[in-house]
Amino acid sequence: MPVISIVVPVLDEAVRIVSALNALQPLRAGGAEVIVCDGGSSDCTVELAAPLADKLIAAPRGRASQMNAGAALARGEVLLFLHADTTLPDDAAKLLAEALRAGCVWGRFDVDICGRSMWLPLVAALMNSRSRLTGIATGDQAMFVTRHAYAAVRGFPDIALMEDIELSKRLLKLSRPACIAARVTTSGRRWERHGVWRTILRMWWLRLRYFLGADPAQLAREYGYAPRE
Repeated sequence: MPVISIVVPVLDEAVRIVSALNALQPLRAGGAEVIVCDGGSSDCTVELAAPLADKLIAAPRGRASQMNAGAALARGEVLLFLHADTTLPDDAAKLLAEALRAGCVWGRFDVDICGRSMWLPLVAALMNSRSRLTGIATGDQAMFVTRHAYAAVRGFPDIALMEDIELSKRLLKLSRPACIAARVTTSGRRWERHGVWRTILRMWWLRLRYFLGADPAQLAREYGYAPRE
């Protein structure tokens, strides 16, 4: 079983960080490393996370820069990037190891989206199908990559949005991803905040503009993220 370093980027996640990290304790007991990368939280995220992680670091705000900072300190042979509102399946380490033994150097899990809207299962199904068809993974799907492959593509691009898509594009030059059918569970909060279909259309529009060359920082502002200046 390879040593896995789980890198968790956070920003003001005090409401859920304890439950998120508690869910990772069985993996820690099995030898995995948990690295929390804080982007300047103004709540008590850092204080709550510290006892439940192997390393807790401060990094420039932005998922890409935070995850790159965590990866730079990781000791694992495999890097798994996990959002604070996403939970891994119980046998994640075993499934990941099997994918690597099959020859994959990177991959992701299928996803379930939890929330109140009746449309969220359909959104998840579309995400999983699109990912299998295109080979593009999203951060919600708990992307993982061998240390060697991550170094070969120079990690995440330091951009304000779409860093997961860009990393996928880089890794696709090395191989197709492992698409693990077991599902991670992620929060539907970003879909429900402004309405499921409105959010989907907005994300498609932002993604199209990104592929056409739009500035990721501007896209991030429109999406509701506040990229660092």
